[in-house]
Amino acid sequence: MHRLGLLNLLTHYRTPYMEEAAMVERAIAFIRAHENCFDRTLHDGHVTGSSWVVNPARTHTLLLHHRKLDLWLQPGGHADGDPDMLRVVLKETAEETGIDVEAIRLVQEQVFDVDMHVIHQSVHDHRHVHFDVRFLVEIDDRLPLPGNNESYEVRWVPLHRVTHYNNALSLLRMVRKTQALQRGL
Repeated sequence: MHRLGLLNLLTHYRTPYMEEAAMVERAIAFIRAHENCFDRTLHDGHVTGSSWVVNPARTHTLLLHHRKLDLWLQPGGHADGDPDMLRVVLKETAEETGIDVEAIRLVQEQVFDVDMHVIHQSVHDHRHVHFDVRFLVEIDDRLPLPGNNESYEVRWVPLHRVTHYNNALSLLRMVRKTQALQRGL
């Protein structure tokens, strides 16, 4: 599997957040060490892709109430062997929101955020780590949100209310990055 594209994106990615910078370095090391890093059967962990979906005004983000995890999260999922993370993210966003991929606009081809999180052992999975690479996308918030059977609900959430749905540090970090975009920073 070809990892150079993702390694190039991560090597050139800069973040002002120290904890995220450490996760970027760990992700780079993991990807370099595992040729099959995009394969979900890799026992230690694998690369996943997510989108941080914003409306055109950058005032809301799209979150889904994940059925299996019972958490409000951004759209995303497994690469399933595909090393093209942009393609993975757009596909997963379309699948999980029910919105046609043609209505999803990639805001930038650069990485927007990187997170590492442990998936605890369950009846579905063994304990492993997701090296989640996130990209910024835009969807018109006037479009209907059909969702799919993986979520209880898909909803536009005002940025200032995201922590009422999920107070994970990585979501707060993406809210702050979006607010910085609004201010033109």
